[in-house]
Amino acid sequence: MPDTTLTGIERELVVQYLIDGNVPVTITPLEDIISDSDEEIHPVNSQIFPVAIKGENITVKKNGTIILENPGPSVKEFLNKDVKVEFYFNRVGLYFNSKVTAKKDVYSLSIPDVIYRIQDVIEQKNYDFSALLYYECKTGRELNMLCLPWKNTELLTRPVWKSIPLENQKKAKELLENYVSQAKLEKNAGNGIQLIPVCNYLTFENPVKIESLQDRIKPLSILYVDHQRLVLGLDSINYTFVQNDEYGIKLSFSLKSGPIMTRDIFVTALVNKIYRSEIQGDNRICVDFRYTTIQEEDIRFIYEKATKTLFI
Repeated sequence: MPDTTLTGIERELVVQYLIDGNVPVTITPLEDIISDSDEEIHPVNSQIFPVAIKGENITVKKNGTIILENPGPSVKEFLNKDVKVEFYFNRVGLYFNSKVTAKKDVYSLSIPDVIYRIQDVIEQKNYDFSALLYYECKTGRELNMLCLPWKNTELLTRPVWKSIPLENQKKAKELLENYVSQAKLEKNAGNGIQLIPVCNYLTFENPVKIESLQDRIKPLSILYVDHQRLVLGLDSINYTFVQNDEYGIKLSFSLKSGPIMTRDIFVTALVNKIYRSEIQGDNRICVDFRYTTIQEEDIRFIYEKATKTLFI
């Protein structure tokens, strides 16, 4: 879907909004978004993530010049580069392209004539496994919380340590040692294999991303599933989970052959453990659900699906 341009009146309102308020923005070099050559290969660790700039570090002049006050080293690296500047206006994601310039150590951007709305990227994908939190047992409240596989993990296989990016493994090891110590005291982590994807999720680079609509409810991320538990990750404060609360959950497995396209398994599960990010300002948590009711034939099905061995 092509980006849509603001009208002249809309642009004037947005510019005045930027002048009047301390509006945080993120900036990303355009050369890291669009390659000049389809054949150009970038090293995995060479990507420069969007840099968030707090509203109190921005002053917008009436002529549309944005002064970047006390810019950090990451912002100074963007000097004389074309950048994409993203921000929210009344919860709507907007952006424009500009260049970072400096005069007498004063770094600035200019608001151009054209400002765009950020459009949704619609991705059609069939998942081998998904889940739905549909019922809160304590309150009887109906839910509709969709859960989809986290793109940086492989489900229905035994997690391995090398799945964690090398640059994150030191911090992940510290988390793992802490979680294992807790598990030994609490005796609630089973064989503990689910702790690997938990550590991966909580140490994975989580750059700020401006979307088409601010604070939109997004699907929860599935980090691990087996015949005893389901582990979810979320990076939003829109959801609240409390240890020992119980939920009704539908587990949906895609079937590759046969007349039935999916197998839906209904379980109840309680919040067994909540793992929180230790990074300041990072809202990510992992929720470990342990099944409290599940049919025997469903245990067998999930066990054989996850381990590739017969359930005896």
